[in-house]
Order: sequence, then C-alpha cells, then structure tokens
Amino acid sequence: MTGPNPNTLHPLPHHQKLVFLKNIIRNPNIIVGDYTYYDDLEDPHNFEKNVLYHFDFIGDKLRIGRFCAIASGAKFIMNGGNHETAPISSYPFAIFGNGWEKINDGAAYPHKGDTVVENDVWIGYEAVLMPGVRIGNGAIVATKAVVTKDVPDYAIVAGNPAQVVKMRFAPDKVEKLLQIAWWDWAPEKISRNLETIHAADVEALARCR
Repeated sequence: MTGPNPNTLHPLPHHQKLVFLKNIIRNPNIIVGDYTYYDDLEDPHNFEKNVLYHFDFIGDKLRIGRFCAIASGAKFIMNGGNHETAPISSYPFAIFGNGWEKINDGAAYPHKGDTVVENDVWIGYEAVLMPGVRIGNGAIVATKAVVTKDVPDYAIVAGNPAQVVKMRFAPDKVEKLLQIAWWDWAPEKISRNLETIHAADVEALARCR
C-alpha cells in the first residue's frame, strides 16, 4: 500500500467537507502540495474565499507545502489589504480617480512578499495569517491565532499577535528533522515507516530506509 491518492478530491469518502486542497484550487497564485487537506464546516470551496485581498495585479503568492492540516475558517490576508502608513492619512485616495489619482506618484503600497506555509503544518480553526509571513515546517498555529511574523520550524504559536508558547522539539532535533524532511519521501517509503513518523523518536526516523 502507498497510502491515499493525493489526486483524490475527497480522501475520506464519507466526509465531503474535507478535501485534498490542491484539487479544488483554481487561482494560479495559490500553490498547494500533495496531501495537504482543508476541512470546512460548511463547504471546502470556501478556502479561496478566505484568501483575502489577493489581487492578480499584485502578483503575490500563497504557497502551502505538503501534509498540512488546515482547519475551517483559517484566513490568509494578502498584500492587497495593505495601505500606506507613512503619509498623514492611510486612505487610498488615488484608487478612486476623479482627480484624486494625482497623488499616485507610482509609489507601491507595502508589499511583504509571498505568504509561505511550509510542510507538516497544522493551522487551527479561524487562525489568521498576515501578508508575507512564513510558517515553518512542523509548526502549529493555534485556534484564532493572528500571525503577524514568521513562525519558527516546529514552534507552537498562539494569541493575538501570535507568540511562541512552546517548541515541539529541542534545537538539535529540529535541525535533524529538517535534514530528514520525511514529507519529501516517496509514498512507498512513507507508508513503510508510518509508525516511526507517528512516534517521537527522531533518531529512529533518521534510520528509516
């Protein structure tokens, strides 16, 4: 056995509100890896509706890795939601034209780059990710956390703004896990070693073949 087919829309036939996310994405600026799932309380097609201010003309991307678990209502705020903060007023006068475009001197609105969710990340119910953040491999974002800055690999963050409340593993084990990168293994190797991946012995995982 090599596990579920990542190209299957519903990996759980009896649960139509959980999908392998890459199979429902239509926006080319949202890139999702194999086996990442989204579970929505109403309709999994709400996912793209929860990627907010994601305008084509800006071109920023939402990148999500493999084996991520994303809970219902998680929201991703993209760079289109940014306003300038250096001027006295943050109001976007120029976009309304009718003479107000004269203050648009070509200066770009704040752009913090792509939003990146690495591999094996768990994003809790109604968590919010702000533009340009990176969620590290193996990290956990708690329910309703508001992520305003990068989250380290294998950290657990919670709160508003989200803060690290715990590291899942010691630094040397985190380094080894990143070297192992089990999420990049072939499905056959993952299937052979499921018990070890689902345990907490990093050294044993490093010995897997």
